[in-house]
Parts: sequence; C-alpha cells; structure tokens
Amino acid sequence: MNSKSFPVRLHVLYARDARRALVIRRDASRYTCVVDWHRDTGAFTISQWFMGQIYERRSDISPDGVHWIYFAMNGKWQAETRGAWTTVARTPWLKAVSLYGKGNCRGGGGLFLSNRTFWLNDAFDHFSLFEDTRVHRSQGYHPEQHFGGECPHVYYNRLMRDGWTLLKLREGTDGDLVTWFEKTLSNEWRLRKICHEDASFKVSRERYRDEHELLHMDAIIPVTDWEWADWLDETLVFCRAGGLYRQQLSASQTLAEPVLIHDFNPYTYRERILPLASEGEDDLLSHPL
Repeated sequence: MNSKSFPVRLHVLYARDARRALVIRRDASRYTCVVDWHRDTGAFTISQWFMGQIYERRSDISPDGVHWIYFAMNGKWQAETRGAWTTVARTPWLKAVSLYGKGNCRGGGGLFLSNRTFWLNDAFDHFSLFEDTRVHRSQGYHPEQHFGGECPHVYYNRLMRDGWTLLKLREGTDGDLVTWFEKTLSNEWRLRKICHEDASFKVSRERYRDEHELLHMDAIIPVTDWEWADWLDETLVFCRAGGLYRQQLSASQTLAEPVLIHDFNPYTYRERILPLASEGEDDLLSHPL
C-alpha cells in the first residue's frame, strides 16, 4: 500500500472548555501520529508517534484539555497489555496515568464525564494494570444510547454530547449501515454528518468513515471529501486530504473560500523523547505503555 492508495487521514478531538485539541494523523505507514493543537495561538506540535493503530472514534479529551483517553492496538498479544488496551494519559502524550489491558479489539476506549471522571467502554472486559486515583473511572454511568460495543458506541455518544442531533440510525443495505447526525451552526446553516459502518468493505477501504453535507435553508451542498468536520471556535472547521481548514459562513448561500490552517501531509516518522515532568507532575509521565 502506498500513500496514493491510502491518503493521510485526520481526526480532531477538541476540549470543550479550553482552546486545545488533539489531531490524530494516520497514513499508509505503521505509525499513528498525535499532534497537539493550541487553538489560542494556532501552534501545532508533534507529541509522539505510535507504531500501531489508535482508534480515534473510541477516544476523547477532557473538557479542560488536560487528559485524554484512547484505545490502541499494536498486536503484541504476549505483552503485558495483551496487544490492545485503553489508556488515560496526560494531554498530549501517550504515556499512561491509568492503563487497562484488553487483549482484543472488541469494546475499549471511553468518554470523559468531567475533567477528572471518565466512562470506560468495558465491553468484553478490561483488566486494570494501574490507575491514577486523581482521574476517576465512573462505575455507575451508562451512555445515553447503546450503539454496540465498538467505535459507534463511543463515537455516536460523543457526538450527541457535543451538540449533534441524531436523525436516522443505521439505515442502508449491502453491509453499509449509515447513521445521520446534524448540528445547527450560524446564519441559518446546518452541518450534517453521515456516518458509515461498512462491515463488507465494499464501499471503502475504511470500515468507519464520515461524509458531510452543508445545509442552508432548503439548499443542500454535499461535501463528501471532508473526513471530519465540526463547528469550533465560532467557525466551520474540517479535514480534507491531509489538511485542516477553516471556513466562514455568511448569511447567504455563498460559501467563502476555505483557509488552510495546517498541512499534515509532509509529516514523517521521527522518534520523540518525552520531556521531564514539570514541578507538580512528578509521576504523570512515569508509566510506560
């Protein structure tokens, strides 16, 4: 597989109460890259590269942007984590403050309920390797709706938490199930997110992928090349072909030209050493994966 047959894919996790976000980048290589996005300054900093897959649809970031939770797989089934695991980490790093081994790719990941409380998507059971008592796992929370145990269960509940309205659930044929969400923007614009679950892989190489439509009153503008999009910092932000873009919405049906925020295509793997923990964080970076 080469980069032309599998272009750069991007997904954004954004903090709801802070101007911070993480961009998860993957391509045809064995590595996934995590990028720290300071939305207040517009700075992008590579955090770490991971040899394996991070399941972005089973991941989340805390409202204050201090921690994040992710599900990962590297296939080292004899390792302590048994090849697949859920991690709670200090943003933007991969190093665990809480680590739950899994041993398979059924379930996993989770959602933040508050800055220091999270729900673990524990379908088919995790086993705890260590836990930071300052970041609490909720024992009594259940998501608003059940969408199975894998990516849609975390992702769809995250969308609804973040202001998306569920319109239609899992319609489709030939192994491609489609779920529709919609969010109201500004100036009578709406953004529709069309989430595909292609179990047959007949439509795409991706089992899970999104398409989008912009709607203004009765007009529908399809934008099928946007892989991720949301209303962020009072503007429309979307990912396309390895780039992160911003687009202003006017009161008319005319769209302004999108502005490239950052191009993630040139990135290549380079080993990154974690910085030493700062004062007050003496043990936050101490646990390896």
